[in-house]
Amino acid sequence: MKDSQNLLIIMSDEHNPKMLGCAGNKIVETPNLDALAARGTRFSSAYCTSPVCIPSRASFAVGKYIHQIGYADNADAYDGEVPSWHHKLRDRGHNVTSIGKLHFKLTGEDHGFTEEVIPMHIIEGKGDLMGLVRSDLPVRKGAYKMANMAGPGESQYTFYDRDIAARAQTWLQEMAKKQSDTPWVLFVSFVAPHFPLTAPPQHFYKYYNQDLPLPKLYRKEERPTHPYQVDYRSSFNYDDHFDDEKLKKALAGYYGLCSFLDENIGLVLNALQDAGLADRTRVMYTSDHGDNLGSRGMWGKSTLFEEASGVPLIVAGPGIEPGKVVDTPVSHVDTYPFILRSVGETDPALTDGFPGVSLDDIADGAKPDRNVLTEYHGMGSATGAFMIRHNQYKYMYYVDYPAQLFDLKADPEEINDLGTDPRYTSVLSECHERLLKICNPEDVDRMVRERQSELLSLNGGREAVVARGDLGFSPPPGAPIVFD
Repeated sequence: MKDSQNLLIIMSDEHNPKMLGCAGNKIVETPNLDALAARGTRFSSAYCTSPVCIPSRASFAVGKYIHQIGYADNADAYDGEVPSWHHKLRDRGHNVTSIGKLHFKLTGEDHGFTEEVIPMHIIEGKGDLMGLVRSDLPVRKGAYKMANMAGPGESQYTFYDRDIAARAQTWLQEMAKKQSDTPWVLFVSFVAPHFPLTAPPQHFYKYYNQDLPLPKLYRKEERPTHPYQVDYRSSFNYDDHFDDEKLKKALAGYYGLCSFLDENIGLVLNALQDAGLADRTRVMYTSDHGDNLGSRGMWGKSTLFEEASGVPLIVAGPGIEPGKVVDTPVSHVDTYPFILRSVGETDPALTDGFPGVSLDDIADGAKPDRNVLTEYHGMGSATGAFMIRHNQYKYMYYVDYPAQLFDLKADPEEINDLGTDPRYTSVLSECHERLLKICNPEDVDRMVRERQSELLSLNGGREAVVARGDLGFSPPPGAPIVFD
């Protein structure tokens, strides 16, 4: 480990890990992220702790799994009560600044940052209350926006991302003028490629003007009928609003937003270089979760498949091996010790009792005897869902539904569910025992539902929450709030 460095963390929102040139995608153009991966280390089997914004971002901040900290759904946002790496570094004299989306509870709370620049927090401090309804799932009235807003142009989100990129460039140039022996951390958080799938025309048409392949298992007769996926498609009925033309626009919009994101990341990385800070600053890129992008007839997140629970994860800079790809499964909980270590905070007490293993240790060959976990308890789900990776297997356990099992080595696209295949009984049993070593899913499900019942009651009950409706997506700072 070299001497401590500054750290630039770039996070996107809803970036499917397969939508990167450096991950082998032959369609999407992401030259800046590809270059970052070429000069750094990419983790090809990285996972969020929960495939939805608020839980994932809370866990990223705190360094623990959802069942350990709460913040289990999009109506229960991080409020700063559980100490984060932001708190710990700021308390030790580091400048820790955020620019852009945080999706915490309220402006004015102490989330641990030295400064929050144009932060995006949850709606009214309440967020997505409909996600608290976990039985007889309501149909989302805002689902039409996925199809109807797809196309060329600008949206509230693209304007917001441009502002984030501009402010990040300015911050880096100004910070370069300040001499300090204490490393800083800059957290730059974009919203692309999160829907609405409205992409700037120069990015939209490069994809719209070509033949794009259909999403995997998209046709209705191809879609898996596992009850968890049926629940999600029925509640988030995005696909009811699609026809062939809107489908093409949505795909081109998502690809275009990936390239738009990459363009903004390039601006920030160029500013880091131009400010003379690149040789003493590490860079981390990741996303809060992925996006199904139509696969299996599903859009958005909230599932345990690779498209949604997987995340891109790249680290680069001093002390990081260039051009390396690590296939050992890792989690966002592993970023917590890496962040602390990168800026020189190596006191073991800071990570005692935390589940993460620092990314640089794993990149150096460490293969910890543990399983990474993703769990989900939020909108569009009638049951708690848990996933672990064990060797080549992905095990998905649902409290009230049949388990699923996929062999990612033989079946990386997760086409063949082995969960009911008697030849894999022993694998299922071993995976379940390993899950139980991390948490008891029934106990976690019960705990989460009690919290959700409490919040539902505080907000007037099911009828009031469903009547409030949903937005489809959260508005950025200053944008109007209009429920559907």
